[in-house]
Amino acid sequence: MRFFISFGSRFGILGISFLAAMSLLGQNAPHDDLLANISDGKTQVIDLTYAINDKLVPWPGDKRFFEAKDNATVAKDGVFTRSFWMLEHYGTHLDAPIHFPPGTTPVDKIPVKQFFGPAVVIDIQNESAKNADYLVDAAHVEAWEKRHGKIPAGAIVLLRTGWASRWPDVTRYRNQDALGKMHFPGFSVEAVKLLLDREVSGLGCDTLSVDYGASSDYPVHHLGLGAGLYNLENLADLGKLPETGAFLIVAPIKLEGGSGGPVRVFALLPNATARASATNAGAGEQATK
Repeated sequence: MRFFISFGSRFGILGISFLAAMSLLGQNAPHDDLLANISDGKTQVIDLTYAINDKLVPWPGDKRFFEAKDNATVAKDGVFTRSFWMLEHYGTHLDAPIHFPPGTTPVDKIPVKQFFGPAVVIDIQNESAKNADYLVDAAHVEAWEKRHGKIPAGAIVLLRTGWASRWPDVTRYRNQDALGKMHFPGFSVEAVKLLLDREVSGLGCDTLSVDYGASSDYPVHHLGLGAGLYNLENLADLGKLPETGAFLIVAPIKLEGGSGGPVRVFALLPNATARASATNAGAGEQATK
């Protein structure tokens, strides 16, 4: 995980076109309402992204992961600009299919439609509090469907483990044992096979990896990325989302040939729903601290 990016700040990193989003969502009136109601506050926009700096949690073994320096200052040059260097897989980031074989698609070639979709939030905070190595199985996904209906094609499935309560404490977030093996929850291969059958667009988690921490062969990465999914890792604030009802906008850096890169992820949902989901999720997050 030592892929890197280097940029000057005169260049834009990413952009989102709400007009494009409106055209993609045109057949779903409730989602149109979410976009239209942003300006008057009826829709809450939740940023699921950690700000990038040199104090985040890197993957074990990554010694150099982020650097920034001033290129120009107002006092000296009349303008402020910076340049920065970073790994592709650091902080809140996206894994493109090419990151693990047999995937071949780089981040700039992922079909744009996959970056917009309903959020499916699978909550395992109680299970994670009891077992840091917990794997979400197919039965857990099926139980979600019994409560909310079949997962729709194009959904983005997020695993809420409560691990965000440990961020950015490197020791607690990695949760390594005496041998250096990490321990945090993840998706099982069986669950991902079911989600592939549902034709979802991507997977996400509030941990370092969609595979559980103790994994050494990363089967979920191989399976999901090989099938054209992407992964969103180190997501923030999943506790504010309901299990269903939010809509996601995923905006990764468009880095030519990239194995992934930093990503800005937004969740849209009605304000009343946001307040209720935050209350319900709070107790589970406390359990994982």
